[in-house]
Amino acid sequence: MMRSWDHWVEEALQKLQHLQLVGSLRPIHLHSAPALEAQKPIEDEFNVFDELQPWDRSAVQVQITEATFQKWVHDIPSSGDDDGIQSFKKLLLFSTNDYLGLGSHPTIGKAAAKVALEHGMGPRSSALICGYTDYHRLLESCLADLKEKEDCLLCPTGFAANTSLMVALGSVGTLLAAGKTPLPDEKIAIFSDALNHASIIDGIRIADKQKSVQIFVYRHCDMNHLDALLSSCKIMKKVVVTDSVFSMDGDVAPMVELVKLRKEHDFLLVIDDAHGTLVFGKNGGGVAEEFNCERDVDICVGTLSKAVGCQGGFIACSKKWKQLIQSRGRSFIFSTSTPVPIAAAAHAALIVARKETWRRRAIWNRVEDFRALTGIPIKSPIISLVVGSEEKALQASQSLLKYGFHVTAIRPPSVPPNSCRLRVTLSAMHTRHDIEKLVDALSRCINFQELM
Repeated sequence: MMRSWDHWVEEALQKLQHLQLVGSLRPIHLHSAPALEAQKPIEDEFNVFDELQPWDRSAVQVQITEATFQKWVHDIPSSGDDDGIQSFKKLLLFSTNDYLGLGSHPTIGKAAAKVALEHGMGPRSSALICGYTDYHRLLESCLADLKEKEDCLLCPTGFAANTSLMVALGSVGTLLAAGKTPLPDEKIAIFSDALNHASIIDGIRIADKQKSVQIFVYRHCDMNHLDALLSSCKIMKKVVVTDSVFSMDGDVAPMVELVKLRKEHDFLLVIDDAHGTLVFGKNGGGVAEEFNCERDVDICVGTLSKAVGCQGGFIACSKKWKQLIQSRGRSFIFSTSTPVPIAAAAHAALIVARKETWRRRAIWNRVEDFRALTGIPIKSPIISLVVGSEEKALQASQSLLKYGFHVTAIRPPSVPPNSCRLRVTLSAMHTRHDIEKLVDALSRCINFQELM
């Protein structure tokens, strides 16, 4: 019977302990910082609201100068500079990843401001030196609860979280081979969806430099192909990694089928829930909660820069995995930790999102509105409208700009040639009227029937 990943991780940690290379996190308690046991009184101080407020609209309403507008319309590169004071054009954003509008919530802003006034940015160092505080620990605990995992490790970005995890995975093979190049059957077999995020791809490439992994790329969401690859692979230590919601297509990983394959092939299941966290699931736990398979997902990577409305990344996992990643994940080890005001803001955002459940209902209402108005069977707030050539995508984006909508044309290298698209993202801060106006503008520059 195959040894479990828990056993291999424990063995790898023992090797690190013998080499005295286990990284330690020791939270520094800042003056008047909240203690973990004091979470309840802190939460009671947070103001929450029962419906859309005037400030919420700033999450989707912006303005740009006339000079920037003209450059965009005529596809002229811009350095970001504007010449002098000019008139402004108002735009409605359909390109933000702030799915719940929490980035403009006053309670979250106040949480960041309060901590910034008391502590500035906090200790500026790696988390393994002096950059880890009780604010960071409080946020990690809250994220672990959200994802129903034993623990959580904060990272400076979601990108760093994925690269740290992939490198740590590769290190298992190296450590168990006693520092030598692992034999073919001692390597880590990583199975990655063809459309996984760039951070996963880059992380796997870095891990491959250790000569301890073998990489298999399966066709996008093709469980038959994945099953065939797993069945033919003789390596014992198998990992399957996938986005939960794919950022360029908006489709959702086949979680039920993945869980079935996991039970059959006994692999470690890793999901990047960047676009699912706080959006999917009754409690905002993400795609795993949506499909009632939290226990079948071994490691969940996420970001604080999308629905949480802040900045940073995290890895929700077991305590043993956390210890291994913080000891081997180079992107984590060699990065300065998240500023304490951001950690405080993200913690506040998680509390607000849990209490203001209407925000999650609102975004799914907007998904249903778009589906009903266009007939396009979208599965998430990410809408991929593939038009083909770069020219068509740019023309459509520029046309929408003239109608007052900020929708970006996605071109290579983000997507393959001749699959250029308009990437529309919905927010809880949009209204049905916003969707109706957008659909009307879209119908003037693309044919919905061709997208079915």
